[in-house]
Amino acid sequence: QVAAEGVNALRNEARSFIVVTHYQRLLNYIVPDYVHVLAGGKIVKSGGRELALELEEKGYSWIQ
Repeated sequence: QVAAEGVNALRNEARSFIVVTHYQRLLNYIVPDYVHVLAGGKIVKSGGRELALELEEKGYSWIQ
């Protein structure tokens, strides 16, 4: 939660952050603008916050 507070305090239109996580609960504190799923070193799926919620519900097995 401390890291999330720092990211949110520094967040603005001129600054970007890349946050790598497998944990939805982190995204309860840092609401993403974009979500990308990496597999084999490539982006295989992109979306918004709803993609993170879908991944939490379904897992990653449906993405390939």
